[in-house]
Amino acid sequence: MTIARDEYPSYPMVLRGINQKATFPQYQPVIMLEKGYTIHWNGPAPRTAFLYLINFNRNDWIRVGLCYPSNTSFQVTFGFLQRHNGSLSKMEEYEPVHSLEELQRKQSERKFYFDSSAGLLFLYLKAKSHRDGHSYCSSQGCERVKIQAATDSKDISNCMAKAYPQYYRKPSALKRMPSMLTGLCQGCGTRQVVFTSDPHKSYLPVQFQSPSKAETQRGDLSVISVNGTDFTIQNPGVLLLIVDACSVPFRLTAKKVFSLADISRLEEYLRTGIPPRSIVLLSTRGEIKHLNISESLVPLGLAKPAHLYNKGSTIFLGFSGNFKPSWAKLFTSPAGQGLGLLEQFIPLQLDEYGCHRTSAVRRRDLELLMQTSKAH
Repeated sequence: MTIARDEYPSYPMVLRGINQKATFPQYQPVIMLEKGYTIHWNGPAPRTAFLYLINFNRNDWIRVGLCYPSNTSFQVTFGFLQRHNGSLSKMEEYEPVHSLEELQRKQSERKFYFDSSAGLLFLYLKAKSHRDGHSYCSSQGCERVKIQAATDSKDISNCMAKAYPQYYRKPSALKRMPSMLTGLCQGCGTRQVVFTSDPHKSYLPVQFQSPSKAETQRGDLSVISVNGTDFTIQNPGVLLLIVDACSVPFRLTAKKVFSLADISRLEEYLRTGIPPRSIVLLSTRGEIKHLNISESLVPLGLAKPAHLYNKGSTIFLGFSGNFKPSWAKLFTSPAGQGLGLLEQFIPLQLDEYGCHRTSAVRRRDLELLMQTSKAH
């Protein structure tokens, strides 16, 4: 089956359908309300077709034109289908009209128009009833239109060549785009920063902004953002942040900047200067030809020593302690290139870190599970 929007007939959507071997294969196109569409078949037109108004609110509508042979006669009915027992209620018969203009004037009535020259059966699908919340169907049942077609033709029913440009419509916007905001958006986004299956855990949002060589020459900064607090480095070198893994929301224990002249001291600091239970955040700026720290990163979570010579940018997230977390990562880019924006959510106060809790974490999920178990 092919469905084309009257405004964009050159870009039809071809649907394969669900349950191809069933008596009635199902098609579920995505449509825009208050627009016109034509429907075409990759075989003979079906003798019986059902159109369901799924996810339609009251008074929502579209216009459809279904392709049929020019000698077809129709019986079109409307009704509410009750899905729980398959019964129909409030049946109504569609009546033919003599022109598309008359059909447009009588959108709210049960009318159809068949343009035999183009082979298109036009009717408006307009919802009559409200639906509850996000239910597929209305509160009265599923609104359904049944089309029964009588024809002896077995030809393929594809009317695209006759439908357009005759029924082409110039694209139009139902609602104008709002003007762009000039200030900060108030109340935008979500309050929950990270979505997790372990809501009892606390997470530390970390972002790295790693510019390329061209962006650096333009003056763009290299930034590590920790829980919304930015730490920057302006000159070529290495920015190193040490964060306590057991403090919430976060506690910065050290901030170090190593210039190109001090790079040789970085390896020793990584080996001996980082206290246990610490999160290590490292970012370079500019091209550092001899960043000889790969051996020092292995105790901090790196799987094996990496080649860090002649890299454009290097970013590392690690942990100092007797645990190698899955979030420990190393990122590098070729010479002259940056890493753009990288984001990571690091869990805090994990037992695996060796954190000492002053109070037990309340596990609401386990409490509900225990209550359910006792009830049974």
